Amino acid sequence: MTEHDPAVGDLGEAAVLARILGRLGPSDALVGPGDDAAVLAAPDGRVVATTDTLVHGPDFRLAWSTPFDLGWKAAAVNLADVAAMGARPTALLVALAMPDDTRVSVVEGLADGLRAACDALAPVCRVEGGDLTVSDTLTIAVTAFGSLDGREPVLRSGAREGDVVAVAGRLGHAGRGLALLVDRFRDDSGTPVAVGRADLTPDESADLDAQLRPSPPIALGRVAADAGATALMDVSDGLVLDASRMAAASGVTLELSTDRLGADPSTALAGGEDHALLATFPADTDLPEGFVSIGRVTAAGAHAVLVDGHAHAGRGGWDPYHDWDAGRG
Repeated sequence: MTEHDPAVGDLGEAAVLARILGRLGPSDALVGPGDDAAVLAAPDGRVVATTDTLVHGPDFRLAWSTPFDLGWKAAAVNLADVAAMGARPTALLVALAMPDDTRVSVVEGLADGLRAACDALAPVCRVEGGDLTVSDTLTIAVTAFGSLDGREPVLRSGAREGDVVAVAGRLGHAGRGLALLVDRFRDDSGTPVAVGRADLTPDESADLDAQLRPSPPIALGRVAADAGATALMDVSDGLVLDASRMAAASGVTLELSTDRLGADPSTALAGGEDHALLATFPADTDLPEGFVSIGRVTAAGAHAVLVDGHAHAGRGGWDPYHDWDAGRG
């Protein structure tokens, strides 16, 4: 145990929790942290809820991510799912499972990242509770809540023939960031090593940020809903894979055009963790600012997604059961 940065196992649950709560800021809940459960307001009687888990290994590597990065990303990926329903994020519940030799500075960094992401991406959202426990594997599980504020939820099943397919947010940057980590920040044995940015170009550094500290267009979920979006979802596993899920749910085919996907369409199509918003709008809709047309919805055909008129080879996205390399670090 070091005097200024003790292990969580030496402090105990109550002291660790106090360190976390002291960094999260004031509660906006009717009943916030400190009781057996939070009490959250539900202005129109409905609550949007989602959950996502980040596990050391398949979802992040400690050698590559700072604790602040991890807290930020854990918040951002959940906020994106709330936004993808056309809702306003209102609260997060965070459960941490961690080895007992984890330094308290790591926990404080996680808390700082959670708060900063909420402040930047969804300012009225706060961490309103959670849980602490011990595990051999650092795991961050977040449950997010949101309010529809009188709107109807925008589902992935609403795309209709003739609709325009559009995205808000950047595509491919997080995938390039991951490739950069794998290619440049591992030793000869393949073990991840600390990220150094001195030799990176500005574009490479931006790609790393997109992977390690994503900034999804959270507010544009509500903008899309107000503009009449017929379907909406978070692009977390790759554009082609997530577009195929929307197409299957809607009973249609999504035809995408690579000339609208920027200078690196292959990564935009298959790279995951961008957390852009994929939406469809009626053809006569003026797309809201921040959304760019990338294709159209057609009647269901032999393939759920066509790219430049052809079926896309491969899954076109991330599947942890197939794509995790079982590495840690």
